[in-house]
Amino acid sequence: MAISLQKGQKIDLSKNGTQLNYLMVGLGWKQAAQKKGFFSAFSGKTDVDIDASVLMLGADGRLPGKDYVIYFNNKRGPQDCITHCGDNLVGGTMGGMEDSEQILINLSAVPQNVERLVFVVNIYDCVARRQHFGMVRDAYIRIVDKQNGETLASYNLTEDYVDKTTMTVGEIYRRNGAWKFAAIGQASRESGLSEIIAKYR
Repeated sequence: MAISLQKGQKIDLSKNGTQLNYLMVGLGWKQAAQKKGFFSAFSGKTDVDIDASVLMLGADGRLPGKDYVIYFNNKRGPQDCITHCGDNLVGGTMGGMEDSEQILINLSAVPQNVERLVFVVNIYDCVARRQHFGMVRDAYIRIVDKQNGETLASYNLTEDYVDKTTMTVGEIYRRNGAWKFAAIGQASRESGLSEIIAKYR
């Protein structure tokens, strides 16, 4: 049975004492129900385009290089340790997936200079579209054992994210040679991925 995590909780990514290496990280969200007149100032654009990315950080909390940011324009990490399965422009499920976007992880291939895999989501072109996470509902992250498709843990983001345009959803990190997952759910107001990346350079 999958573990339902609360903000700040952590779990080991192992089963019966054995490290799990092949994971799928699913991120999901739905656009909030449209109210009459709610989007009247948005120049006719109502879809909230949310992008999921992974920042691969070293022990110093910094990005080792530009190739260590995995997103829709750089879908594969070093040594193919991470694969981004594609961008969903409107939320909800796509292509038969249960999730809005999915990211495949091979922990055994993660370079030794990487200690943390940070999962972030941001609203594309949020300033021009005047959009924020208050317009999104049912956001979550889940960790799946890729070998058998079993969901190990999930974390539902239930806080009020009005006026927030970026969220650090969770992270996978090394601790004493083993991998763990932490539910974070921290929201901020960066205007795009470039501003998020700048914090970790």
